[in-house]
Amino acid sequence: MTTALANPLLPVYPPVPVIFLDGDGLWLVDDAGRRYLDFAAGIAVVGLGHRHPAPLAAAHAQLDRLWHVSNLFGTEPAGMLAERLSERFGGAQAFFCNSGTEAIEAALKYARKATGKPGVVALEGSFHGRTLGALSATGQTAKRVAFEPLLPHVRFAQPNDVESLEAAVGDDTGLILLEPIQGEGGVRPLSPDFLQAARAADALLCLDEIQTGVGRTGTFFAFEQLGVRPDLVTLAKGLANGLPIGCLLVADDAAGAFVPGDHGSTFGGNPVSCAAACAVVDAVDDALLANVREQGTRLRAGLAELPGVAEPRGAGLLLGADTERPAAEHVATALERGLVVLSAGEHVLRLAPPLVVGRDEVDHALTILEEVTA
Repeated sequence: MTTALANPLLPVYPPVPVIFLDGDGLWLVDDAGRRYLDFAAGIAVVGLGHRHPAPLAAAHAQLDRLWHVSNLFGTEPAGMLAERLSERFGGAQAFFCNSGTEAIEAALKYARKATGKPGVVALEGSFHGRTLGALSATGQTAKRVAFEPLLPHVRFAQPNDVESLEAAVGDDTGLILLEPIQGEGGVRPLSPDFLQAARAADALLCLDEIQTGVGRTGTFFAFEQLGVRPDLVTLAKGLANGLPIGCLLVADDAAGAFVPGDHGSTFGGNPVSCAAACAVVDAVDDALLANVREQGTRLRAGLAELPGVAEPRGAGLLLGADTERPAAEHVATALERGLVVLSAGEHVLRLAPPLVVGRDEVDHALTILEEVTA
């Protein structure tokens, strides 16, 4: 007879400090009934806040109609979502999957098929996912070393160092893969000049907007603020407000490499997730984006005034700041005081509240953080 383990889940995550049962707007409730202000949003996922009525109603309505038919057939929500994203991008085709790392895998395959070149250039400090292809392009040794050897033909440049980028790009480079703002790498934005240099290289340019996309930085795509138009874009996190979905967008002028049978995903384009995502895309309108910019400016200014915190950076409502003490200490203390925040490295505090956050919630979070960082 086998003995049951104390925890039936594989131990790939640290022990959980809190079990949440309910969420509403910007607030979470744990199993003891305590409320927490959520400035993590499920790691930049729940962009419209918990139980937002638009994606909630769309998902419920779709659940009452159709859950799954496979990609051998079409569904209305997938087609509608692809049309919405193409319009936002300015002309693109969509491949839907279930997560950000799957979207990156699709981008890696697409670039190799389109260019015939296996080489990938990514950045030191980057994070693109944990499956083997995405991990191969992740510039963080600690995450890679236990799983090497990974894919060959991947080279890493230094962020915002044009000479380093140009040295990394070779005759075999088919793809340059960049986050407009490195999320897990410390909330570090790329400069417009650096992105222009990447755009000028003889390779497909993929912008990983898994964390920065869907309004997080104050425009629907972060690249809208940076003067470049990529060939490929990956989306996930905030696209369906918490339901699983990922997406690779291929610009119309880069389309044509994939043919039937080249790639697929059994659950990709799930009608329920796509219905919720359509509602999210519709909700990310000019008024919401203006709120992201306004509250992001307020939050950034408040971070700059905190004791023990320096160099606030980022865009919109994806912000980070260097801390004198380990960021994990601030995260734990904030949680004890009813505020959920994130870290992005040993000494980087990361804030990614829902895009619907208001002035009062920003001020309340800053009050707690002032106590926490003192």
